[in-house]
Amino acid sequence: MASGTGSRDGGNARPTMADIAKELGVAKITVSRALSNHSTVKDSTRKLIRETAERMGYRLNISARNLRQQRTRTIAVVIEMAPSHDRLMSEPYPLSLLGGIMQELTAAGQNMVLTTIDLFAEHPPSTDGVILLGQGVHDDAAAAVEAMGLPYVVWGAAHGPPERIVVGSDNGAGGRLAADYLVGQGRRKLLFLGETQHGEVEDRLNGFAAGLKGSRAEVIDRVACAFTTSAGREAVARLLERGKSFDGIFAANDAIAMGAIEAVEASGLAVPGDVSVVGFDDSPGASIFSPKLTSVRQDWAVGGELLAQKVLDLVAGQPVESRVMPVELVVRES
Repeated sequence: MASGTGSRDGGNARPTMADIAKELGVAKITVSRALSNHSTVKDSTRKLIRETAERMGYRLNISARNLRQQRTRTIAVVIEMAPSHDRLMSEPYPLSLLGGIMQELTAAGQNMVLTTIDLFAEHPPSTDGVILLGQGVHDDAAAAVEAMGLPYVVWGAAHGPPERIVVGSDNGAGGRLAADYLVGQGRRKLLFLGETQHGEVEDRLNGFAAGLKGSRAEVIDRVACAFTTSAGREAVARLLERGKSFDGIFAANDAIAMGAIEAVEASGLAVPGDVSVVGFDDSPGASIFSPKLTSVRQDWAVGGELLAQKVLDLVAGQPVESRVMPVELVVRES
């Protein structure tokens, strides 16, 4: 697109937030925040983006801005994760959450629109409120939803502004449960696998480290990796190739844990004989994996119901508080 043309394809298509972002070399989320007059964007950047949008002929979605006055009886459920060949949208997360959300919204006579964070920022649907599943790296997804000015609740960790309504599990407690278990198994040299730029994972690591205090065990390495089996497998395989010695692993989710077990066993070591492994989520696959996976359980179905209840209360102008749900350790074979 040539600079200053104000349209694409010979003027046959309106410019989008993506076009503005490309024109200025900034992220789409930054454009979304600037156009919504969000305070996190510097005045100079906001001014430049708004001027560029006007020059290019971009039009704000007026219906989305007026939703507070126009009840649609519709709630948007926005998924932060992006589908990939090794992390499908059909995985238990977010489907378990979606089941609880849909059950509660249906009972309240509400429609549900399911979308992703990129599509929501680019083409926000007409809804009364938003449920965001996943805050994103450095809270970016939550900030993008907040910029829309609609009532919203988030599934995740309380790492944002204090007024934000968050429903999530006690991730710190889950980390401590994993630490207690591995120490009880006599494990001393431990790995943590997961991307701590996500608030939930950061809390799991902090709880894990806190649970090890006073014991002879320690975290000898922390490896950032995606929430996939292949990422867990590749992370552990690399460590083993470098001669890293460990006897326990705490993974930020079950998929990572399963990949870690595959790498350990491929190297000739045994789980749990040589290495004990704990996952997080207690996903359906945990009980049928071999060896059956020990995992920290969080109740996604109840979490979905709570998310729906709280966003409907916000839309109705009722007082709402965040909720931290308890977790438990499900001990199996790993």
